[in-house]
Amino acid sequence: MQTRLSPLLSLACLIFLATTSAVVADTPNQLTEEEKAGGWKLLFDGKSTQGWHTFKKDTFPAKGWEVQDTWFHGVGQGGGDILSDGEFDQFELQWEWKIAPEGNSGLKYFVLETRNAPLGHEYQMIDEEREADGKTFGKHSTGSFYDVLKPTIRPTVKPAGEINQSRILVKGNRVEHWLNGVKLLEYSCSSEVVKAAVAQSKFKNVSSFGDRVKGHILLQEHGKGVWFRNLKIRDLSGQ
Repeated sequence: MQTRLSPLLSLACLIFLATTSAVVADTPNQLTEEEKAGGWKLLFDGKSTQGWHTFKKDTFPAKGWEVQDTWFHGVGQGGGDILSDGEFDQFELQWEWKIAPEGNSGLKYFVLETRNAPLGHEYQMIDEEREADGKTFGKHSTGSFYDVLKPTIRPTVKPAGEINQSRILVKGNRVEHWLNGVKLLEYSCSSEVVKAAVAQSKFKNVSSFGDRVKGHILLQEHGKGVWFRNLKIRDLSGQ
């Protein structure tokens, strides 16, 4: 015998499920069921430093980084950059961030530990109001491919201390940089445009720089406070 719910009870169940889903979606550093089904994974659980290490070491830095109120916080005290344990080739990555006044940081991808330094394609994040590099629209603006390509439009960056949302898409050789729902930059790895831009940059003598490679994700600590959370990635290499 099939038991049928009363209309009021059915409505209450629907409201409960919708509310629960909304709470999960709004809780930092968690995946919704839809995200899990879509192949998304967390790079930061909001509670620990698990999954991250210092360049060319197996350990996490002893100072300079902390987990603070759901945020991965680079406190700007010489902790250095940190790298994801995992490596990624083609992917979609999204995260939230905020930065201290006069702050200058970035998220790098395609980072190889076979190099002498933690270099990679960098999504620049900067205090556009106070930091000197941020005041001039160019290759050091938020959302740029740092020192290589400037955004195609001037980014609308929320002020220091407020939360911005960023996204990087790498599919084939196509790379996209997004900020707060707006696409700022699109480029093709190894293209003549990128090769020419790299040749004019500080990375001109770095072998294979500008190519798409399988590498680590890096969070930069650059002397000022920076906060990251909701670091979510999905592998697109098999699609």
